[in-house]
Amino acid sequence: MARSIVKDPLSHILPFRFAIDESAAGQVDWLETPSAHIFKVNAPGMNKDDIKVQVEDGYIIHINGEKVKEEDKPEGIWHCMERGKGSFSRQFSLPDNVKMDHIKAQVENGLLTVIVPKDSNPKSRLRNITISSKL
Repeated sequence: MARSIVKDPLSHILPFRFAIDESAAGQVDWLETPSAHIFKVNAPGMNKDDIKVQVEDGYIIHINGEKVKEEDKPEGIWHCMERGKGSFSRQFSLPDNVKMDHIKAQVENGLLTVIVPKDSNPKSRLRNITISSKL
């Protein structure tokens, strides 16, 4: 399956990076409501074991999915085999006002839903560094 990296001309304004696969896997809708950020990700043919959602320090959420080709192939002549594999990888910068410890994810019928609740009292990412006269 061919992959192409697309340079986003608005990357200096919008806080996300993406790699696009020509399939529908990995296409994302990001909705912000008063109480949460909701990500809906196409993951056709994938189950929870095929998908990984991670958050790294710096509020970057990584959503990855990979479906490997099934080894059990019925005997016969295959004329076409396109559904057996595919992958996607998406990354988004989350805002400061999220509850990192309350993120939930669910996959159902090929749709991954990730809910990132908002925090009404966001913690600052600012960290004071003590300055000494000698290193």
